[in-house]
Amino acid sequence: MKQSSRLISRTAGPKLSRFFSVYCCLMFLVVFNTSCRSQENKKAAMQAVQRMDQQRIRTGADRIFELLPGLKGKKVGVVANPTSVIGKTHLVDTLIALGVQMEKVFAPEHGFRGEAEAGEDVVGGADKKTGVKVISLYGDHKKPVQEDMEGLDVLLFDIQDVGVRFYTYISTLQYVMEACAENGVPLIVLDRPNPHGGYVDGPVLKPEFTSFIGMQPVPVVYGMTIGEYALMLNGEGWLKNQVKCNLRVVQLQNWKHADDYDLPVAPSPNLPNKAAVRLYPSLCFFEGTDVSLGRGTPYPFQCYGFPENKNGTFEFTPVSIPGKAKTPPQMGKLCKGELLDQFALKAKPDRIHLSWLLKAYAAYEDSAKFFIPFFEKLSGNQELRQQIVSGKTEEQIRSSWQSDLQAFRKIRDRYLLYP
Repeated sequence: MKQSSRLISRTAGPKLSRFFSVYCCLMFLVVFNTSCRSQENKKAAMQAVQRMDQQRIRTGADRIFELLPGLKGKKVGVVANPTSVIGKTHLVDTLIALGVQMEKVFAPEHGFRGEAEAGEDVVGGADKKTGVKVISLYGDHKKPVQEDMEGLDVLLFDIQDVGVRFYTYISTLQYVMEACAENGVPLIVLDRPNPHGGYVDGPVLKPEFTSFIGMQPVPVVYGMTIGEYALMLNGEGWLKNQVKCNLRVVQLQNWKHADDYDLPVAPSPNLPNKAAVRLYPSLCFFEGTDVSLGRGTPYPFQCYGFPENKNGTFEFTPVSIPGKAKTPPQMGKLCKGELLDQFALKAKPDRIHLSWLLKAYAAYEDSAKFFIPFFEKLSGNQELRQQIVSGKTEEQIRSSWQSDLQAFRKIRDRYLLYP
């Protein structure tokens, strides 16, 4: 048995040795190949991230690090609201964390952190979170005065616009540009995408109907980012006394006018979602009528109706909602009309729809009480009301806009920053 065992040992030894050598070589190849694949995977992952970053829309605020060297040692002011974010952090909080000397925050309609409803005065004072001085740019104080601008070396403007003339942030922009020009303070606009940037539509405002909800001869939907709009205000001499603002626009990256864009933050309390933003240019005309457009309901700017409507299939009752709709039209009354949220989500907008306004007017029993004087401020002319009252079709009304729209497009083209 011992001899047999030694024989087996002698004969098995070389085989085991050869097996072990082959095994080691195979393991080396496996580890080597795995390492190579790991490096290749890492490289591929990095390239994928880079491609994603190249495709990701970057706002002007996302590029804040490019501005930091120029802000160092300067006293900085910011025009901001709740949409002024980098990721999920407010621009003001980010700038303070980065060591920027934040002097003042200018708060337009709805307030700096979204504490006021539409049309409500914004209270100034100090920001509770940071202690920075807050100056209201709404109510009776829509334009910064000399005292407001004192001590500032530069002012940043970062607000998400929705690309509609009667959305008042472009009026705030104009007043801020004038104040900067008059007081020698440079303005930097951090650009953001326009959810209605792919088309131009609606009546062009006539000078006699100028107001805070329409200050320039532009159509209801003007198809420009707020940065492009700022360039147009400067370039066309539309600022008061034709002053020129020392203006810089921090451009978007990876965005085109035709792109669909979901706003990361609701632009105002009554535009809570994509459907409301898309319907806003069409339904806001109801603000100049006796019809509810859903304020005080879960569907602001996504439905319309009134109590006597015999054709409505959707029912809703507006109620008081502090911070959103304290006293909404038709409050406490059962309204009948249409819910349009699903219609809005089917495709990105390419025009203003007048059919709902025309249907509501036709169904309203006492047509003389349908409109209120505010309607002309919204439309920017007196023709639209007259056209509706006289029974013009949507196609006939739209055709009356075309020559003015063509003239505006020629102006617009001079200031576009994006394809």
